Amino acid sequence: LLLQADDLLKQMGLEARGVEDASVKRDLLGKVRVCKTRLANLRDDYESAKGFVERSNLGLGSSDLESGYRNGGGRNGSMGGGKERLLSNTDALQSQSETLANARSIMAETENVALEITEELGRHRETIQSAHGRVRQVTGMTNRARRIVQSMSRREVQQKLILYGVGGTIIVVFLMLIYGMFR
Repeated sequence: LLLQADDLLKQMGLEARGVEDASVKRDLLGKVRVCKTRLANLRDDYESAKGFVERSNLGLGSSDLESGYRNGGGRNGSMGGGKERLLSNTDALQSQSETLANARSIMAETENVALEITEELGRHRETIQSAHGRVRQVTGMTNRARRIVQSMSRREVQQKLILYGVGGTIIVVFLMLIYGMFR
């Protein structure tokens, strides 16, 4: 209910700020402030009542002590019920302590596992980085090899052209010699 009241107050504030008339806007914002103050008072009353109930459930409320002494029970009368409540609360606290201890041990185990996983991820990262470095080296060597093969191919083409040119020139010279002899 308190959360709903907070939401409604926020909506009221937005609506009040959205009004164009300044005097109406001031009146509405004043009413919103009054409502916020009332809600804060109700929240304080709720918290104090809640604390009183919790104390009385633990056997620490003043009404239990007063009623025990008024009934003439002193330490023996209705205080026996208080002892039982204290014992049950002690048992509940012990079980909660055990639960917390179990949670702490699970948390410690989880932390250890997380540290191991982090170390393993670090090792994997190093492995990946070294493999990446090797891939770069191989890529560089492959590029160099491709350039060498291309230059060899160009030289081969150049050498063939020169060979064909020399061969063609020899044939032309030979044919001219033969023509010149028979002429």
